[in-house]
Amino acid sequence: MSNAVAVQAQKPKFSAALSTTTYQKLIDQTIRDPKKAARFVSAITSAVSVNPQLQDCDPGSILSAAFLGESLDLSPSPQLGQYYLVPFNDRKTGVKKAQFVLGYKGYIQLAIRSGQYRDIEATEIKEGEYLGRDSMTGQPKFQFIEDDEAREAAPVVGYMAYFEYLNGFRKCLYWSREKVMAHADKYSMAFSIEGLRKLQNGEVPDKEMWKYSSYWYKDFDGMAKKTLIRQLISKWGIMSIDMQEGYVKDSGMIQMSDGEFTATIPEGERIEPQPVEAIQPPPQQEPRPEPQIVPGYQVNLADL
Repeated sequence: MSNAVAVQAQKPKFSAALSTTTYQKLIDQTIRDPKKAARFVSAITSAVSVNPQLQDCDPGSILSAAFLGESLDLSPSPQLGQYYLVPFNDRKTGVKKAQFVLGYKGYIQLAIRSGQYRDIEATEIKEGEYLGRDSMTGQPKFQFIEDDEAREAAPVVGYMAYFEYLNGFRKCLYWSREKVMAHADKYSMAFSIEGLRKLQNGEVPDKEMWKYSSYWYKDFDGMAKKTLIRQLISKWGIMSIDMQEGYVKDSGMIQMSDGEFTATIPEGERIEPQPVEAIQPPPQQEPRPEPQIVPGYQVNLADL
């Protein structure tokens, strides 16, 4: 038996690990409110149970990633799409681990909580809805299909994200589907345009489906809207401290090389999944002050 397999075999399943005294004590120390702790356990247990690959991950890494989401008061429920627990193979240790990945709905939640946005959203643009750009402002123009059934049936040609501050300032960003696809092909080593074509045409054998676990394959529209939201906020948005934290912690890239997934995270922002013995609950703090708003905060990092 290889060392990697031996290490993986020694790790208990997440459901079993979560019931141990060590894990229960750690959760209780980190989340002081019993009701919130119970909700936290229920949410991550549900998220892990519906993803067979997560069930094989190191339990400590799952808890580490979930604590990041909890610190931002976001849910890991796949139905809500606020953040995801994404499995990957750590090539250095040979152990499968979980990584925190923020969803576009999580970005929207954090923006709304900052108290600076009247409205913020991202959506698909269907064929015939994009009318080009305003000749004076350069802003994209749209005419949305009013019939819901007709709009649902129309093909997606692009994606749009916009926001409006309470003071009336607005900004809108539009990318064609081709531009989003090229962006993903360039920045995500776990995705390729050719791979998407094969997957859509049913050319991928079952034994190789694990290679297509990236959310760019599983939910391209959701990842496209997330990319537009990230681009929009990083260039023109006002960021609260929570938004900054979510943006930076979401900047780790899960990449695939030689058939395995690895985590590539910029130095200084590295989030190392740890065994449960090494996870320390954050020190108890005074109630958080009102969010500090940082105008023009910008981080030039590639999207997932």
